[in-house]
Amino acid sequence: MKSNSSLSKLIPVMLCFFAMGFVDLVGIASNYVKADLGLTDSQANIFPSLVFFWFLIFSVPTGMLMSRIGQKKTVLLSLVVTFASLLLPVFGDSYTLMLLSFSLLGIGNALMQTSLNPLLSNIVRGDRLASSLTFGQFVKAIASFLAPYIAMWGATQAIPSFGLGWRVLFPIYMVIAVIAVLLLGQTQIAEEKEEGKPSTFGECLALLGKPFVLLSFIGIMCHVGIDVGTNTTAPKILMERLGMGLDDAAFATSLYFIFRTAGCFTGSFILRRMNAKSFFAISSFMMLLAMIGLFAFHSKTSIYICIALIGYGNSNIFSIVFSQALLYMPGKKNEVSGLMIMGLFGGTVFPLAMGLASDAIGQSGAVAVMTVGVLYLLYYTLKIKK
Repeated sequence: MKSNSSLSKLIPVMLCFFAMGFVDLVGIASNYVKADLGLTDSQANIFPSLVFFWFLIFSVPTGMLMSRIGQKKTVLLSLVVTFASLLLPVFGDSYTLMLLSFSLLGIGNALMQTSLNPLLSNIVRGDRLASSLTFGQFVKAIASFLAPYIAMWGATQAIPSFGLGWRVLFPIYMVIAVIAVLLLGQTQIAEEKEEGKPSTFGECLALLGKPFVLLSFIGIMCHVGIDVGTNTTAPKILMERLGMGLDDAAFATSLYFIFRTAGCFTGSFILRRMNAKSFFAISSFMMLLAMIGLFAFHSKTSIYICIALIGYGNSNIFSIVFSQALLYMPGKKNEVSGLMIMGLFGGTVFPLAMGLASDAIGQSGAVAVMTVGVLYLLYYTLKIKK
């Protein structure tokens, strides 16, 4: 009876993880907006960069908000903001409108990522938390995968688009957001009470003074840096070393996502049987081997194998680091969650460093920056509790 009760709570939460993946539509959408409005690369690139900017601004305040109104209400608020962001493009795709839409999408996602993970920890506890977070990331990846295809089908009229073309993606995901609100709204989830009174902004940031919390925060930054870095650098390596065109080289990004999604799915089962420390070590070593390969290899097959290894190796890093941080300070779950999600700002820091390094010595410079991140994760392995 208890497992059925847990399952009935897990389904709405997993649907929210699917809604969390809506943020990844910004990649394909920005390309379509660029084509529709004749934008430059720098103008179009503002859209994806907005997402990481809002993580920096909203993550810690969201942790404080959760302490006051609860995790479930914060997730519901994030879904309402996401709904608003998906509604706007139905009325057009002017630059200002899309800027506002993607800003709301980023804010909604920052709220959701901060609150949804600790909400799940009220349903799944202890050792099973990492595997459940990984499964949530797998569900999120499905939404990320589907977005480009739905937009493409709408643009080619392969599905009824009601005159919206590629923008039919927004109302489709908007309907799912509404369903998620309704299902989660009627689901009873008992939330653990935090110790003492809610923390102030300064007290939240002061938690970075705890060595393990700081190590975990940097671990999240490295994970996201490697993630975003591989997406942008993998095609460039193929173009630089093999003279491939962008259209052909772009498959490298798809390959990364394929193996990252497969890693999330299989990782959710592996983590039920293997302790987190061992699996984290194996994942980090896989990425280290791949980085060494990207320095040394110049054949297409070898480079593809390295990209696949990074995709699989990086797929479970976030879930393990996040769960370790929550389990380290269970009485400050909301504040720790806010700090960990703020670490997603690494998706802005790493690409900047990689750009400078690749300008100086080619794509091997970008790989060197990612390798520093992998070496840090290997060091973090030593700090994980079994």
